[in-house]
Amino acid sequence: MSSYWSEKYECMQRSQLQNLQEERLRATVNRVYQEVPFYRHAFQEIGLTPSDIKTLDDIVKLPFTTKNDLRDNYPYGLFAVPLSEVIRIHASSGTTGKPTVVGYTRKDLGVWAEVMARALTCCGATKTSKIQNAYGYGLFTGGLGVHYGAELLGASVIPVSGGHTKRQIMIMKDFGSTILTCTPSYALHLAEVMEEMGVSKDDLGLTGGLFGAEPCSENLRSQIEARLGIKALDIYGISEVIGPGVAVECDAKDGLHIWEDHFLAEIVDPETGEQLPPGSYGELVITTLTKEALPMIRYRTRDITRIIPDRACSCGRTHIKIDRCQGRTDDMLVVRGVNVFPSQIEEVLFRVSHTKPFYVIIVDRKGQLDKIEVWVEVSDDVFSDEIRKLESLEYEIQQEIEAVLNINVKVKLVEPKTIERHEGKAMRVIDRRNL
Repeated sequence: MSSYWSEKYECMQRSQLQNLQEERLRATVNRVYQEVPFYRHAFQEIGLTPSDIKTLDDIVKLPFTTKNDLRDNYPYGLFAVPLSEVIRIHASSGTTGKPTVVGYTRKDLGVWAEVMARALTCCGATKTSKIQNAYGYGLFTGGLGVHYGAELLGASVIPVSGGHTKRQIMIMKDFGSTILTCTPSYALHLAEVMEEMGVSKDDLGLTGGLFGAEPCSENLRSQIEARLGIKALDIYGISEVIGPGVAVECDAKDGLHIWEDHFLAEIVDPETGEQLPPGSYGELVITTLTKEALPMIRYRTRDITRIIPDRACSCGRTHIKIDRCQGRTDDMLVVRGVNVFPSQIEEVLFRVSHTKPFYVIIVDRKGQLDKIEVWVEVSDDVFSDEIRKLESLEYEIQQEIEAVLNINVKVKLVEPKTIERHEGKAMRVIDRRNL
């Protein structure tokens, strides 16, 4: 039998859940109209009043919110409560401009802890678990989101944060950590360093992990599970909505349950904004239903996924599922008129033998022509073989990638440890076209 953090809500009848969503949607629309000048002006521009929103189908009448809207109203212009009620402030890195600023009331932090407790329970965590939290602490929402969810669960939290990889492994072994939380690429890096240190997965007490903040393919998950000896689940979140914990996989591993009592999800065409039916891939749009400090109306996440058509889940949870994110609209590369996602290349690389799960995509421009070069780490034994075998493997990978992308690529095989490791999100793309 599946374990739940809040069975009442996680297994709520669909009709009850939809009634709750409608009630909370109407309340949220009324709040932002009254309390947030940005939304009141946006509604008035299209002749919309809160009374026009009666059912979930009316969601399409509402305007979108984008990351630029948060930046244009930096830092607190979209807050719906006075700063005296905001007890936590987070922000994005701001590497491409002003950061997006997120505020939380005490109730907001309670909701965040609640959805993270649900996520950790999906991963098998209980109050007897020792959760090694290797997400970064600070303005980034990952570390503290996991932390407060684990504390609400009653588990022991090890707030190790990111980096210091050898020390992380020592702590995992000595403290008896049972659940690991970090990015999937960092989980693989931990496994790699473990092997160098002579630490076996059997030396650890790990049983499960929650991995998010970057796309995680099925092949990448398989690598993590095999090398760390754990059940690895994908977790989804976005700072502007709340942070990690918006959606998470269960034991079925066939999609991520999105907690619909707090978040209303849609899929839209990234170009037209038109709502797409379940099963169609497009951009995920989320409306928050319970946020106080920073409610979001139809927030365009830029993440590409789909809502999986209704079917009963073996875990018993009734909340709809979204598919694993395929990439982000802003991560998508347009090369010679072709849309390219790093995840497409990753899937190919994991199908080919002798490759390691570390790669980088370099995009450059020669004259008027864009070129893609993929650097792939391979095992030491490949370089010890005769040169013909090395060239044959390069050719095999090149052909596989070109068949998927329908454009020419160059593949370069490199020795282990050539590609830089990162403590947080992996850097998969170097775009030199505008340098």
